[in-house]
Amino acid sequence: MSSSTQEVTLVGLCDGELDCRRHRSSYLTNKVGGEPDWWPVVPRQPPRCVRCGAPLAHVVQVYCPLEASPYHRNLHLFACPGAECSGRADCWKVLRSQCLEVEAAAAAAAQTSSRPDPAQEAPLSATDWCEAADDWGMEEDEGWGGGLKKGSKVQKEAAAPETQAVSEMDVSSRLQDLRLRESQDDVPVFRPFFISVMEESDLCGEEGDLAHAQQLLREYERREGRVAELEGGEGGGEEKYEKTKARHGDAVFSRFMKKISLCPQQILRYCRGGKPLFISEPPSNLPQVVSAAACGSCGGSRTFELQLMPALVSLLRGKDGSTQAELEFGTVLVYTCANSCWTDGSHSPVEEFCFVQMDPDQQLFK
Repeated sequence: MSSSTQEVTLVGLCDGELDCRRHRSSYLTNKVGGEPDWWPVVPRQPPRCVRCGAPLAHVVQVYCPLEASPYHRNLHLFACPGAECSGRADCWKVLRSQCLEVEAAAAAAAQTSSRPDPAQEAPLSATDWCEAADDWGMEEDEGWGGGLKKGSKVQKEAAAPETQAVSEMDVSSRLQDLRLRESQDDVPVFRPFFISVMEESDLCGEEGDLAHAQQLLREYERREGRVAELEGGEGGGEEKYEKTKARHGDAVFSRFMKKISLCPQQILRYCRGGKPLFISEPPSNLPQVVSAAACGSCGGSRTFELQLMPALVSLLRGKDGSTQAELEFGTVLVYTCANSCWTDGSHSPVEEFCFVQMDPDQQLFK
């Protein structure tokens, strides 16, 4: 999507389960859970928790190319579902990987030659996802989870001259698959779901949803004691002030609830270069913390890009659906390299920075 002058907030919603028997996800797929769709040249070993050493579970995959960039671009978010690690920022990991168009075409050709599938879709041109195109592949009822847009152009430039590279990537991909299977048994996997998208401004057009959202907000305000006149009594100013305070005493949380009231079921918010929506008062030194956590690749500054929302927690269950994961959070804020730096031919994802806030009222989203 574009990161140009006008900031547009995109809202991600769960769009149904991703049944691996019917759908084949790829790096173009935006999804919750499942296994990450890496580029064939990227090492596929799952990252591990720096605290307990356990393999991290894949939480979200986002396909987010930037305007006027020649690269395809993905963000993968991982977290440790261990009870002692849940909610700790150091137990999360955000990895960014990019790929040039010629590399994507070669990778697609390698996959086609090794696993022929007439229904397999071709890769998009990265320029199809800029400001002139639909945001994040949104076309009518197809959102992030819709895969490719109909009629998108297939890149053929590297088909013939890249035969040797295709063969090498095919062999590399198969070797990585073998190594992955050897250590895959102990990797926790969440049930996969598609993510669809809409602009937050479009939510105001749904009158029925707006009425429902306003009703939910009124119920929340009554529950939190923020509507003093409904509570009765004619006490003094101090008493009235106490009644209008939220039970948890957090005005930031109240603003958070009001902001998402149009769509409480949102699981992700995306606005690269925009402002995050905090669920509780952030530490006063957060800007300094983000500034100090410069990009480990180029040393450049970071910018806010996306955040995970509380409604996502209830979707994070094992693939069999029998047990709910221990993973809980309020919101996870992701800050990425402002330059989106990348070295051509790199085989290693770039680690980005995230900040985790716990939810002061998690039960509202369950």
